Parts: sequence; C-alpha cells; structure tokens
Amino acid sequence: MKIGVVGTGYVGLPTGVGLAELGNEVICIDKDENKISSLNEGKLTIFEDGLEELFVKNVTNGRIRFTTSMQEGVENADVVILAVGTPPNPVTKEADMKYIHAAAEELAHYITGYTVIAVKSTVPVNTGDSVENIIAGQHPKGEFDVVSLPEFLREGFAIHDFFNPDRIIVGANSERAKALIAKLYEPFAGKTNILYVHRRSSETIKYASNAFLAMKIQYINEMADFCEKSGADIYEVAQGMGLDTRIGNKFLNPGPGYGGFCFPKDTNAMAYMGRTYGVDLSLIEATIRGNDKRKINMAERILSAVKGISNPKIAVLGTAFKGGTDDCRESPAMQIIQILLQQGAKIAVYDPKAMENAHKILGDGVIYASNMHDVAQNADVLAVLTEWEDFKSLDLIRLKNLMKTPKIVDLRHIINREAAKEAGFEICSLGIK
Repeated sequence: MKIGVVGTGYVGLPTGVGLAELGNEVICIDKDENKISSLNEGKLTIFEDGLEELFVKNVTNGRIRFTTSMQEGVENADVVILAVGTPPNPVTKEADMKYIHAAAEELAHYITGYTVIAVKSTVPVNTGDSVENIIAGQHPKGEFDVVSLPEFLREGFAIHDFFNPDRIIVGANSERAKALIAKLYEPFAGKTNILYVHRRSSETIKYASNAFLAMKIQYINEMADFCEKSGADIYEVAQGMGLDTRIGNKFLNPGPGYGGFCFPKDTNAMAYMGRTYGVDLSLIEATIRGNDKRKINMAERILSAVKGISNPKIAVLGTAFKGGTDDCRESPAMQIIQILLQQGAKIAVYDPKAMENAHKILGDGVIYASNMHDVAQNADVLAVLTEWEDFKSLDLIRLKNLMKTPKIVDLRHIINREAAKEAGFEICSLGIK
C-alpha cells in the first residue's frame, strides 16, 4: 500500500519506519525543512531503541522517503496518517488543534481516488467530524473517509510496541474504511487484538487509557508516602498488589511523578473535556493536582539533604522524563532541576541520551558532565531522577571519593541501598523508611 505520514516526531517517524518494514511504500511529510534535510541525509532526529537499524534499512531499499511537500506525500496514497502535534493550550490546557486542522485543509487539495485519512494524533472527541468537514469543504468531490487510529507507542519502546501491539484500535464509521485499515494491519491479524469501534469511542479510548495510567502512578506515589510514614515497604506492597490480576504489576513503581509529552497533556485535556461536557471527572482533576505537587515535594526532599550547606552543589543523574528516550518535554527531572535552581543550588547533570534536549531547556544555567561519575565531582548530594539502566552500574566507591558529602537521594529505586550503605553513603529512597 501507499502510505503518507504527516509529521515525523516521536509518533510519526517510528510509525512510518514500521509501516515501511511491513512492505508498504511510505512518504513522511513535515514542514520542518531542517528535519527533513537531516532525514534525507540519513540522520535520525529522535532517539528510539531499534529505530536506526530499520530506518537505514528501509531508506536504503527505497520503501521510505521524506519530503516537505504535502502534494508529494498525499497524491495516490491509499492511507494518509496524521501524526502532528496537539500541544496544550497554555491557558485552558485543552488540546490545540491548529496543526491537525491545517494539515487537513492542505491535504484535501491533493486527494486522488479513494483515500482513508487516519488520525493517529491524540485528539479530542469529535475531531474526526471536524477533519471530515474541513476536507469535504475544500474538496467537495473528494472520495475519502476519516478514521481514528490512536497510537499506543511508549517512548523508548516505540519500535517494539509497533511490532508487538497489545491492541490496535480502529474508529471507523464506514465498512469501506474498515476494510482498507484491515488490509493495512493484515500482518497483525490473529496475533493481536484488533478492535473496531465508532470513531468517537476510539478518540475517547486513548484519553481514558492515559488518564487511568496517570491515576495509577499518582496512587502508588501516595502509597509510597504512606509507607515511609508507617514503616511499610512500598516495593513489597506493590509486589503484593501486582499479583492481583485485576490490578496488574505495571505502573506500580513510585517515582517523582508522571511526565513526558503525553500524560500531562492528555490528563489536562481529558479534564477540560469533562468540564466542557458538564461531567465531574474528579479523580482526574485530583491526579493532576497531586502530580504537580509531587515535583515540589521531591525537590524539597533533595534540598533537605543539603540543609545548612551554603551554595550546595547537587549532582543529577537523568534529565529525560524516563529511561530509553531523549525526550525532556514535561520531564519531572527537568521540573525538579528548575525548582532547585530557583532555590540557589548549583547543578551538574548527566543523561545518556538527553543532554542536547536538556540544554535546549536549561541553557547554560547548569554544568553538563561527560559521564555518570564525573557529574558527582565535589557534589554535596547525588539525585537520581531518571531510571536509566546505566545508572545501576555506578561504581559507588569511585563515586564516594569524588563527592564532597556521601549522600544519595534516589527517586527511581536504581541504586542498591545495601551496597550504598556499605560504601559509606547516606541514601534516601521512596517508600522505604
């Protein structure tokens, strides 16, 4: 099949490469000339484990190419996938639909023959209706259907998730559109759950899923706080909870709060939609408030470790919002660092993949270390803010010799507590007294 993918970010690019690997002819479209130029030169613009190998392979065999021309990507396409951003409105926090609507308006002029427009971006309920109306208004004689095809790719695991989805949701209101999407996902037939629902249901599923997972994260963080006060061990508690098949063991790891581009954006958008429709989504509203407060509490916990020290130096391991990605957008680590800076702390940071993106946000206000040990040079405390596997191999003896004060605040449960204590560290972890 011939596929056009509009947008080459953390969703569009892995999706385009994945579809090319399945044997489709893919053209990825983006207005960012620098990004397209880099991709055409064989340079990836994001980090995703396993992406580079498939990217090189499919560029080499000609199954995927990149352009700034909407016409080139849409003409003769069987399916056009919209994977552009829906950033939050800075005031209302609702999803900003200007990029979706602009893409729909532009691509409408280049539809040739029957085309399915698949909205993969996370969008509010009724977006399919508005996209359909925009295209029909620009191209009254156009032969097309609009479907909702929400993405469930985890950043850092997007390639794995593309080829091993736990479910594929298709929101289609016509049998013809269902048939074409079924052909697109034929390689997954019989291997995963493919659920066909009404378009508005599909649009809701993504928001409902992300809001539920965000609530689960906030819940285990609250339980971690309780365990610290009561003397229970949150990791034993989480293990016991996770054995209940109704609960499951995923998203039961306490930390500094949820972040990234999806969960904060989607929970806020879902809350906004609830208010719009006059529905009391109190659990989601409480989750948002609790998560915002948690970043402040975590910063205060780090500051308490350097209480009484003038001009403390804090070494930070991790700036990405989670391990496995270079994405620092809405990263709890970045938000905590910014609070620490406001309190006058001197900060040194290290992240295996996200240093460039961290610099875009923090500028020259922090020290950027070359490795995970040098970041601790003359530090008064080491704070672990992102769960990179690399950090598990820290040489604790070397670390202690580099630091001014042997203190660790581990907000990701990465450092072996007993080993740290044996090495002479005072260590603070979440959910353990």
